[in-house]
Amino acid sequence: MNRVLSTLDRPVWIAFALTLAILCIGTVYTLTTTGTAPLLQPGYLLQQLQIGAFLGLCAMGMMLVILLGEIDLSLPWTLTAAAMVATAIGGPLAIPAALAVGLVVGLLNGFGVSVLRVPSMIFTLGMDTVLRGLMVAQTGGYAPQDQATPIMLWLAKGRVLGLPVALVLWVLLSIGMVFLLNRTVFGRALYAIGSKERAAYLSGIRTRRVVVAAFVLSSLCAAMAGVLLAGYSAKAYQGMGNAFLMPAIAAVVLGGTNILGGQGRYSGTLAGVILIVLLNSVLSIMQMPEAWRQIIYGLVIIGMLLIYRR
Repeated sequence: MNRVLSTLDRPVWIAFALTLAILCIGTVYTLTTTGTAPLLQPGYLLQQLQIGAFLGLCAMGMMLVILLGEIDLSLPWTLTAAAMVATAIGGPLAIPAALAVGLVVGLLNGFGVSVLRVPSMIFTLGMDTVLRGLMVAQTGGYAPQDQATPIMLWLAKGRVLGLPVALVLWVLLSIGMVFLLNRTVFGRALYAIGSKERAAYLSGIRTRRVVVAAFVLSSLCAAMAGVLLAGYSAKAYQGMGNAFLMPAIAAVVLGGTNILGGQGRYSGTLAGVILIVLLNSVLSIMQMPEAWRQIIYGLVIIGMLLIYRR
């Protein structure tokens, strides 16, 4: 039992250790170049965690789907569509409308994967393309001019007791995620289906419902991330979700979740999100060229995956 727990916890500890190493490297760099250590200042760390909340929500939903052994490639334009719909409708219906977009996309993805039996990579990629076409058609190819509502601005930039509201929301949803995975029938069903879908079905688990629910939750998380990002940017813009797909998948995998499904801890996904956010921050402080950023980013991911396999 201890060996199993040790195996599951290992990626989490490695991710947190690498995060501390990145903080140390960044601090040494700033001390030698500017004589300051912004990475260790609480205000700076809170700002990074506030930004990390957007990626954290995306990774949260992505983890549910990956635990099934599936993937959700519709995340970028689900996020974008939700943000554009929210800003276009405005008023008190802005956020409900955005979540409705996520609900519809999730239901369609879940139906396509669980009922039509289309591979999730193909179906969700097609859904992403459809959403992109719909949003371009809606705007006529021009940049949206609608502004975020006050509540969206507050959720993204506001503070409660000195803490960013976006961070507080991420923490609360993370607590719910831990409870969902560890204390509910649905959570146990996710792991069972990811390990062996046929065996899970024969044991009495309604696999289709679980798959649909997982895709719905994934799309709802992406939609909520779109609401926050639109609030942070004060408006929505085309392609705003493109930068979140690969980091979301990477955060889940770096945290030790098996890309084939059936194994993973949410604490690992949290560690993966923080690792990616701080790595990008340190590379920005170092004014690293974009090409080298991508190289380093890829090497870190490959290196950690190789460590996990040992």
